[in-house]
Amino acid sequence: MVWLGSYFNPMFFNCLRMTTRFAVLAALSALSFSLGYASPSLSNASARPSPDWLRTGTIYEIFPRDFSSAGNFDGVTAHLDDIKALGVNILWIMPIHPIGEKGRKGDFGSPYAIKDYYAINPDYGTLKDFQRLVDGAHQRDMKVIMDLVANHTAWDNVMMAHPDFYKQDANGQIIPPMPEWTDVAGLNYQNLELRKYMIAMMKYWIQTADVDGFRCDVAYAVPTDFWEQARAELTKIKPDIMMLAEASKPELLTNAFDIDYSWPLLATLNNVMTHDAPASEISKTWEESLQEFPRGSLHMRISDDHDEERAVARFGVDGALAASALMFTMDGVPLIYNGMEVGDATESGDPALFYKLPIFWHPKERPPLRSIYHDLIELRKHYPALTSGQLVWLTNSDPSRIVSFLRQDDKDEFVVVINFSNRPTTGTLTVEGAPEFREMAIAGLPGGSSDNLTNFQLDGFGWRIFHRNVIKLASQR
Repeated sequence: MVWLGSYFNPMFFNCLRMTTRFAVLAALSALSFSLGYASPSLSNASARPSPDWLRTGTIYEIFPRDFSSAGNFDGVTAHLDDIKALGVNILWIMPIHPIGEKGRKGDFGSPYAIKDYYAINPDYGTLKDFQRLVDGAHQRDMKVIMDLVANHTAWDNVMMAHPDFYKQDANGQIIPPMPEWTDVAGLNYQNLELRKYMIAMMKYWIQTADVDGFRCDVAYAVPTDFWEQARAELTKIKPDIMMLAEASKPELLTNAFDIDYSWPLLATLNNVMTHDAPASEISKTWEESLQEFPRGSLHMRISDDHDEERAVARFGVDGALAASALMFTMDGVPLIYNGMEVGDATESGDPALFYKLPIFWHPKERPPLRSIYHDLIELRKHYPALTSGQLVWLTNSDPSRIVSFLRQDDKDEFVVVINFSNRPTTGTLTVEGAPEFREMAIAGLPGGSSDNLTNFQLDGFGWRIFHRNVIKLASQR
């Protein structure tokens, strides 16, 4: 993300509904370059190395309140086998702490308005219940990261006994991080004792519940040097932890975080899918990020999460699958937000976040989405070309509607072709060795058919993945 310094307050950006945020982000990024206010590029720096289980993995975000009818940890633990069968290896559990009552929004309040960082939301169960969830995931070779809300707390947080931990106005009154965020109060990281408190708390959850890392809410609004300090301390306890930044801020990936959000790409995807922007904007956005971020940066590829209206509601079922095909085959780590795998369309984001709206696990008239996601995940597991290989954008005959790219390493090559319009299309593209590529079978794959890669046919929002084994072909020549 490119910041405009005093011209753009990131907290204002965060308070917007996500669809609006992405549009604003895209506009501000373009404006910053035209005005010459772009942050210095970090493309010559290196991102910190990340654990292999993250780079090759798939993240599954869980909102315990909505995941099951019980709305608690046990409701998640009971379905760990189902999650494992999907193929994911990283569980991100949304905030587990008690929710503040003072200034609460909605019936249940935002899970991001924390009342006590050391306690468990009683609606979810007990500490033992959470430990049992984490243990159950570990027994199934899945990692668990928990949501960390370090930018703000509820107004009745136990830390209010230390007013100096909070941001204050000229009259000494504690203030929210943004006026619109009426249910939370902003934390003051100029206070060294606050830093010690937060780092000690993060250590507590690693040592007490054996969590494997943190997804850090509003990470861009917390000082980078705090995150670097925290990472150094946490790594002493658990060297292979994972830290995910809710941010698109290049400096966070050099020393503090393993991975961040690919917000610019999601902004562009929304523009392509809902505002008729040309599909070629996707590759353009990817190239721009490559120029801004440290070498080897890892981004979480998202089309759906708790801040956004469901992808099936924004794009339709076939459009949502086309978006997922992109996120699961390009570089980075894909995210599944609980319920995506069945096409749940229950309202999410603000204000639904403040109520209880359980996932509807059996919607009608859906393709076999679980099988499709399973097969996409399996492709990533079995072929390093899709997780560590190069990405090369390919020219096709209709760049306004079609995205095409090559993923490759020294063993395998994959060509991905996606139609981002709702109209059937035929097209051509040029790639070396085109006759040697064969279409990959994906269970329940929607769309048209393609007998060869050079001349392809796709239904509206159709997509295809083609593969060739470089080593095998070389041995046959």
